[in-house]
Amino acid sequence: MTQVMFDLDVLRTFSTGMALGSYARAADKLGRSTSAVSAQLKKLEAQAGTVLFRKEGRGLALTDAGETLLAYAHRMLELNDEASAALRGVDLQGWVRLGLQEDFGETLLPAVLGRFARAHPKVRIEACVARSGELRERLELGQLDLALAWDAGDQPLSPYAERVARLPLLWIGPTAPERVDAPWWTEREHRAGVRAVKSKEPLPLIMLDAPCPLREIVITALDRAGLPWRRAFGSASLAALWAATSAGLGLTVRTPFGLPAQVRALDRAVLSLPALPQISLVLYRAQARAEAPASRLATLLLEAVRPHAQLQAGHPR
Repeated sequence: MTQVMFDLDVLRTFSTGMALGSYARAADKLGRSTSAVSAQLKKLEAQAGTVLFRKEGRGLALTDAGETLLAYAHRMLELNDEASAALRGVDLQGWVRLGLQEDFGETLLPAVLGRFARAHPKVRIEACVARSGELRERLELGQLDLALAWDAGDQPLSPYAERVARLPLLWIGPTAPERVDAPWWTEREHRAGVRAVKSKEPLPLIMLDAPCPLREIVITALDRAGLPWRRAFGSASLAALWAATSAGLGLTVRTPFGLPAQVRALDRAVLSLPALPQISLVLYRAQARAEAPASRLATLLLEAVRPHAQLQAGHPR
C-alpha cells in the first residue's frame, strides 16, 4: 500500500479555514482565490481517502475523520514551523524576561517556552508569574521585556501594548455541586441540576486580595443590583481561590481562560446574578522595537493565545 504524503500547504489551508470559521476568510488571509481553496480541500479529501466535511447550514462542519485529521494537521504544522524557526534563528542569542499572570502559567509556560527553548537553545529565558499591577510596574522599571496580563480598563494602555482579545467575566462555582454544603445554596433548579442563590443570604465572595480591579467590578455590580454579599475568602494566590471555590466556600469571578477542572462557569440568569463586563487580554512590550529574541517569543505567545481567546470570547455569560 502506497504511503500517503499530506501536502503541508493544503493542511495549512484546512487548519486556517477551521480556525477562522470560514474558508472564504481563509482565502483572504492566505492570499488565494476561493476556487483555489476549494481545489485544495478536494485534494485533501482525495489524499485522505475519506469524507472530511459535511454540510451544516450554509457552511461546512467536520466529520469524525475530519476532526482526527485536523488534530494531526495542527501537530504537523507546528513541528514544521518550529523547524523553520529553528533554522532561521539558529544563531539567535541573548535573553528574554517574560511576565505572566497565574492564569497562563500552567497552560502557556510548558508549551510556548518549551517550543521556544527547543528552537532557540542559545537564548536564556527568565519568567516571572505575578499580578497585572506588579507586571506593569516591572515593565516600567525595565525589569521585563514582555508581559501577558489582564486589563480591566482602570488604566490607559502603554504605547507599546497590544490588545489580544476581549473576554467575558464569568461567575465561577464548583464543578461538583454535591460537594457544596452551605446555607446560601438551594435545590430550586432540580431538572437543570443547577443550584441557585437565596436572595436573603449574603453572597459569599472569593476574591484576590487588594489591589484587584476585579474586586471593584464585582462589588459594584452586586451593589447596583441590590444584592447583599460578604467576603468569604481572600488570598494573593489564584490557586488558593480555585481551591476555595471548589470546596464550595463561595463564588468567584474570572474569565473562561484557564479554568481548572474542579470549577465551572455558572448560569448567572438561573442564579439571579448581575451581568459583568468584559476585560482585555493585553501583551505589553517594554519598547516599540524589541530585540530579536523578545520579538520571536511575542510571536509564539500570540500564536498560542489567540485561537483559545477567540474561542472563549463568545462564552455565554
